Amino acid sequence: MNLAALPNLLTGARLVLGLVMFICLAGASGNIPFLSDSLTPEAQFGLQRWSFVAFVLAAVTDFFDGWAARRWNAESVWGAILDPIADKILVAGTILGLGSLGANPHIVAPGALILFREFFVSALREVGAGRGVKFPVTPLAKWKTTLQLVALGAQLIVASWPAWRLPSDPGLRGPFEVAADVSMWVAAAVTLWTGWIYWRAARSQMAGAQPA
Repeated sequence: MNLAALPNLLTGARLVLGLVMFICLAGASGNIPFLSDSLTPEAQFGLQRWSFVAFVLAAVTDFFDGWAARRWNAESVWGAILDPIADKILVAGTILGLGSLGANPHIVAPGALILFREFFVSALREVGAGRGVKFPVTPLAKWKTTLQLVALGAQLIVASWPAWRLPSDPGLRGPFEVAADVSMWVAAAVTLWTGWIYWRAARSQMAGAQPA
């Protein structure tokens, strides 16, 4: 196997797993025509479990594709393009999938803020590219992605609690739900802060830049 191709393969796997995760959540919530109508409750629980498995595998590739690229000096233009796209598909797909389940209304506001920032920064990068301006990923932005994935993973557990047959004791589930909700707001706050950092950099660098 060509080790130089491994980072891009992992990134591609994250793209596919993000799609699989969303389809599983949409199917479990009854939002896939013809398929969801014939699913039993146990099959829906199974889809919820598989969505979490796909999410965890995709999140793991987010660490290892960057590590592999540095380890074997295999950084590439395609990798630089696809990596943030894969991250955004995974995050956006999870937020939309959780929304389709309708299990926790508390994620609507922080989830919307996260999506707003992601699309806003993507637009900044697009405009900057047209002017020959690049915005490198900051260390805080990398931590932002990690916080998002941890928070969304916790929300997936909350949403699929019965599917995993976890104890229904409010003394256990209640604190976990609170922690999951707090983690979403922390992730949203850091996400917005990194968006503000990119906005300041964009305004400064593009002020004197000419269209490419």
